[in-house]
Amino acid sequence: MSKKILLATNKNRGADINTSAYSFANTDGIRNLHIDLDCYNMTPLVSLKNFAAANNVRAVLVKDESTRFGLKAFKGLGSIYAIYKVISRKLGLFNPPLKKLLSRRDEFKDMTFITTTDGNHGKGVSWAANLFGCKSFVYMPKGTVEIRAQAIRDAGNATVEITDLSYDDCVKFTAELAAKNHWYLIQDTSWRGYEEIPAQIMLGYSTLAYEALWQMEYKCPTHIFLQAGVGSMAGAIAAVFCEVFRSNPPRITIVEPAEVACFYESMKVGDGQMHSATGTCKTMMAGLNCATPCEIAWYILRRFATDAAAIDDEIAAEAMKQLANPIGDDEKIISGESGCAGFALANAALKDEDLRRALEIDSDSVIFVVNTEGATDPDNYSKIVNGQTLRR
Repeated sequence: MSKKILLATNKNRGADINTSAYSFANTDGIRNLHIDLDCYNMTPLVSLKNFAAANNVRAVLVKDESTRFGLKAFKGLGSIYAIYKVISRKLGLFNPPLKKLLSRRDEFKDMTFITTTDGNHGKGVSWAANLFGCKSFVYMPKGTVEIRAQAIRDAGNATVEITDLSYDDCVKFTAELAAKNHWYLIQDTSWRGYEEIPAQIMLGYSTLAYEALWQMEYKCPTHIFLQAGVGSMAGAIAAVFCEVFRSNPPRITIVEPAEVACFYESMKVGDGQMHSATGTCKTMMAGLNCATPCEIAWYILRRFATDAAAIDDEIAAEAMKQLANPIGDDEKIISGESGCAGFALANAALKDEDLRRALEIDSDSVIFVVNTEGATDPDNYSKIVNGQTLRR
């Protein structure tokens, strides 16, 4: 197995958890909300047929979120649903049609939303708050490049600040600001006493999964590789697929940067509890640079994930280049540093017999991954796909 990839088996897989909230029927209203947006389009599911044939597997399927809502990332799916629910509750409404809610903007225009982000989640909050005519504040951890902050401003009307805090400390800071100013915290990670909003954000991501299932004609992939920062997206996708395919669920592997791998650390310890990352927290995969799992996501992934992998930045860079330079007439996919992580594990595993064996990949395998972002840092993307030095 490559020294650049570490794998930890989930020793606590199988603990009971109820995923009925993610059923098709129970998420129908969420999909309708998304469909009612003027900017809604189903994102493509790309089949890399030549890549799969060259690597002796049945299929490699990539759900490409790089065009979602014009935000270059999937995060708006969760932000819009969470903010919609907060506003609806304030007005005493239960799941009103989107247009009805928007017609009452004057009644909630003074609401203010706040969040911490490594990039894409903040972009989603800025965009969603602006759609509803509300203000938003977005705080970012140290090391964030300015182009990511400007993308958040451009997505809506957010006031954005790059702090000198780590991601976890920045989350605590924004939570304190929200309480002090009576603002609404829209955070995509949970802790004791703060579960409702993160749960709604995760449910918002179910639309991505059900689109993919429809595009697959409801045929279950054998393997799903899901990147995780705090794990909200990974938890939501795992919950949908394992709810739909209860009797024969797919094999799910979580993928993280080697230097900030909290799910890998948690599974490596193997006591069933969450553990924070122990690395340097230096990675070019900015959207995955989160040291502590989302508690809600952890319970889901502890139940359904088979294992977790920690990958070096070089593995992600190789994947970005592979997707940008496809084999034959396979479709080109523009994938950012974090967006490619699930595919990065597949790309590496298919070239490494030990890792391939460890992940139980064979000629009948159908691998599903999500490209969660496009080129959200265009300069770095261009350097990477052209073989220049990585920026961490």
